[in-house]
Order: sequence, then structure tokens, then C-alpha cells
Amino acid sequence: MPDGSSLSEPVKVTLKVLRGDKDLTYTDNSGRFELQHVAAGEYTLEVEADRSRDRFEITSETVTVRTNTPNFVTITLRARTANREVRSDKTVSVAMLDQKVPAAAKREFENAARATREGKAEESIAALRRAITIYPEYLMALNDLGAQLLDLGRLDEALEPLRTATRIDPNSFNPELNLGIVLVRKHEFKQALTALDKALSIEPSSPAAHLYAGMTAAGIKDDARGERELKSAYDLGGRPFSVALVYLARLYVNRGDKQSAISSLQRYLQDDPSGSNAPLVKKMLADLK
Repeated sequence: MPDGSSLSEPVKVTLKVLRGDKDLTYTDNSGRFELQHVAAGEYTLEVEADRSRDRFEITSETVTVRTNTPNFVTITLRARTANREVRSDKTVSVAMLDQKVPAAAKREFENAARATREGKAEESIAALRRAITIYPEYLMALNDLGAQLLDLGRLDEALEPLRTATRIDPNSFNPELNLGIVLVRKHEFKQALTALDKALSIEPSSPAAHLYAGMTAAGIKDDARGERELKSAYDLGGRPFSVALVYLARLYVNRGDKQSAISSLQRYLQDDPSGSNAPLVKKMLADLK
């Protein structure tokens, strides 16, 4: 709590990754929670408390998970001030949470989650397909199926479940964002921007949606919007979204703004000197200098 005391009621904790939600849990009445089998990487933990009475801000904390090392995180809630803008969190839509999913479909969804944790992608996909066969409007299963197919590079296959999910619930953020990402990967930039604009209308503070909107705008040579979106992605997401600085640098190079490109690349190396893009960034800097 803001005064340092423990909670006396459960609150929602969401583990977020680049393309939306990875996991969701609720604390116990004292505020304790645990998320197991989380792969190594950068995540955002988001805590939403007492939404109905608007007493607290939605609070987030960036965490880095490393292999075989537990992470202990303490998050302090912030009281909502009367003059502060209220941000609606629609990353998981009401329809997605309120669906009356048959028990058999839930079991298959849980089987899919277990297979994913064990690195058995094909088993997970098969279980998700069974869940959807049992309950064709299963939004979380449709989104997860699309996301897993996207991760495997099976872009055409990913389109169908994601488009189905967006038709079932037009206000569901995750499927709309994932659909946009699939279309970006397919270089279908006009359609991608339509999906990403819809995602941003649902969740305007999503750094991932801004990142892919910026990549898309750059793809159609709309440099002004590309720059704006990529800057927003980095400003909103911080270090986990420092890749936006690399795309910004490429945009600046293409329009002949060498100094801005160098500044973006140097900022990337300050944030993530050993990141996966660091060798590329160092080569780009050497070429520019």
C-alpha cells in the first residue's frame, strides 16, 4: 500500500511481454503472488488494484528474468490523484475474461500452457486447436494460437485465428496487436497499420503497438509518423523497447540525418550494451563515423 502496509485484499497482476499478456494471476489477501516457469527475458509486471473505486493508479515494474534464478519483486501501489487522467486498461478485454468456457476446452488450454512451458510448441498448438474445436469463440485460445504460429514464422496460418478473435471481440487488444504484427512481417503495411491503429485506439499507451506502428509507417515511407511512433514506443517502454532506437536510426539514415542516427545508436548502447542488437548497432556506428 502507499503507506507501506501490506494489502488486505487480492489484486490483479499481469505479466506483459512485447506482444501483450504472457500470464495473469491474483495476489492473496496479503499481496503475495508467484509466477512460475517464466522464460528468461524482459517483462513488465502490471498491478491493477480496486478498479471499481478508482483508489489506485495502475502500477507497473520492469523485471529481467534470468535462467534458474528467482526474482523477488516488491511493488508499491500509488494513490490516484483527483486531477490525474484515468487510463483505461483494456489489454485483456471484458469479453475475454467473462467468457463461459466449457471445462473440456479449459483443460485443453491448460494442456497447451504446460506444453509451452516444456518447449513443446507443436503439442501446444494441437491442444489449442482442440480447445477451439470444443469452443470456437475461445478468445484466449484463438489469440495464443495466432501468437504461437507467429513465433514459428507460420504467418498465413496465424492470420485465421487472430482475425476470428478480432471479429468475436472488436475491443480485444492482444489479437488486434498480434494481427498487426503478422501483417507487418508479411509486408502488408496498409492492412497492418489499420490493425495497429485499432490496437492503439484500445490501448493508446502500449509501447509494443507504437513500436510496430512506427515500423509500419517507416515501411510506407511516412517518416514523420514513423519517427513519432518509434519515439513513443521508447518513451513509454524504456529499456525493454530500446530496439525502437535502432529503427529510429535507420529512419534517420534514410533521410540523411546522420547526427540523429548516431545519437539514437549511442543511446541504444547506453541502455543495452550487450543486447542482441549491439553488434549491429556498433557496425552501424562505425559506418556512420
